[in-house]
Amino acid sequence: MFTNRFQGYIEATMQEAGLKNRLKRLLLWLALLLILLLTAFSIYGAFLGADNAKVFFNSLPMSIYWLTLGLVFIAGIVFFSRLHSPVGSFATHFGCLLVLAGGFWGSQAGIKIHNYFSGTNGIIHSGQMYINKGQSQRLVMTESEGEQELPFAIRLVNFVIEYYEPGELIIKTLDGTGFKVPAESGQKFNPGPNLGTVTIVRQFEKFRILLEDGKKTAIDDPNGGPNPALELLLKNPDGTETTKYVFERFAGHTNPNDKLRFIYVRTIRDYISDVEVVINNVVLDRKRIEVNKPLHFGGYLFYQQGYDSEAGQYTILGVVSDTGLTAVHIGFFLLCAGLFWNFWLSSGRRRAGDG
Repeated sequence: MFTNRFQGYIEATMQEAGLKNRLKRLLLWLALLLILLLTAFSIYGAFLGADNAKVFFNSLPMSIYWLTLGLVFIAGIVFFSRLHSPVGSFATHFGCLLVLAGGFWGSQAGIKIHNYFSGTNGIIHSGQMYINKGQSQRLVMTESEGEQELPFAIRLVNFVIEYYEPGELIIKTLDGTGFKVPAESGQKFNPGPNLGTVTIVRQFEKFRILLEDGKKTAIDDPNGGPNPALELLLKNPDGTETTKYVFERFAGHTNPNDKLRFIYVRTIRDYISDVEVVINNVVLDRKRIEVNKPLHFGGYLFYQQGYDSEAGQYTILGVVSDTGLTAVHIGFFLLCAGLFWNFWLSSGRRRAGDG
């Protein structure tokens, strides 16, 4: 009787071992298939463009794919004991799992799931904020949900556009010949034979014509709005002189008899929003938001997305939830640490032991 029980135990153990081995093989093939699919999806997404790729990777089928990939990672860690040791293998695979989990939780689908179960629209996935200088804004314009409100306000204290210096003055002749010269005061140019000379007299940031006693005077008005311009002195071959103003934003009217045409161009180097985070008129944070220098606050990332190109009186901030971002950062750290452990520390220790 004891022999029969023992034999039954052995057979059950062997059957369980066989089932476990088949399950392991299934997981390996499934993981390989999912990785190949991820490669194909990534190549496909690269040809869609940013907006279409965003829709594709947040679609319901892709959400099912990400969930399946995460479950396969979990099953692999559970069923493959060799992934538990050494430390590097476990850290590598657990790091991949955290990256997937954090990315899914912070995705549009993950945020919809969170908001559905919480019964609120507590998390805004992404959108834009239009803020006028000196004013505060809490509303975020989203693509799918319309206007949503943040639990705090962003106040635009100041907005500044910085340019590369100097700008450029483009001079064109009637035959279509053109060339660029630095837009610096005092510069004198000879555009060609029988065309006289062109001298840049002054540069203006806030050009304005002041009329006093019937006389017009060009000034740089410190209280005026942005109106970049150049004052040019055109000296003709016969000795006569003409003053001409060239504006960056307004091309103006060209006289058909003019031998020269001018365009004033400045290239933007940076645009900066000085903002404050405000709740109940209490300033909680201050930040100069620039390109590649965003503001992180309250679970959101605010970055410079656009601006008022005409007058510089408002800014456009992109708003993106950073939900799950901490998990992604920890995951990448564990992934890199695990790879470093496996390929450098472990091999170094083995070489030291062999020596």
